[in-house]
Amino acid sequence: MLAYIKGEGLMALDLNNYIASIPDYPEKGIVFRDISPLMADGEAYHQATDQIVQFAKDKGVQMIVGPEARGFIVGCPVAYELGVGFAPARKKGKLPRKTVKASYDLEYGESALYMHDDAVLPGQKVLVVDDLLATGGTIGATTDLVEQLGGEVVGCAFLIELSELNGRDKIKDYDILSLMRY
Repeated sequence: MLAYIKGEGLMALDLNNYIASIPDYPEKGIVFRDISPLMADGEAYHQATDQIVQFAKDKGVQMIVGPEARGFIVGCPVAYELGVGFAPARKKGKLPRKTVKASYDLEYGESALYMHDDAVLPGQKVLVVDDLLATGGTIGATTDLVEQLGGEVVGCAFLIELSELNGRDKIKDYDILSLMRY
């Protein structure tokens, strides 16, 4: 809950209090950072969205792009608040029209994301939004898709950044907003 302090107005929530840390999930040695409690709390979800919206406004964003599936959860309310469109970056076989493709490496193998070939207009200022920055593979592929379509990636925004995985290095050419870092 937001706290009102006399003479100081509303004080921001500590969003870290709305992230559940689950040890040894999905495998031993990994701590999974679950955003479900943040999304379940209207004030926390609103505050996180507002912080990303302000970042986007400062950059003159004209389109939000988010990778499947949690990028939709974070990106759609940002697009709505800004009054701009949202374009999904999806896995193979999920989009019905002509697409462009960007591949990225996984720990064991490769994956790819796709966008409709008209999802982003040439010159359009795009903010790429996702729940989490880990190794940077998914976000690197998403920025590649935007640029294939002629869009200008003006920034990337995340609820959480897992600093030790060095994902920031893969997208270092972009302005990055991470609301929380672990």
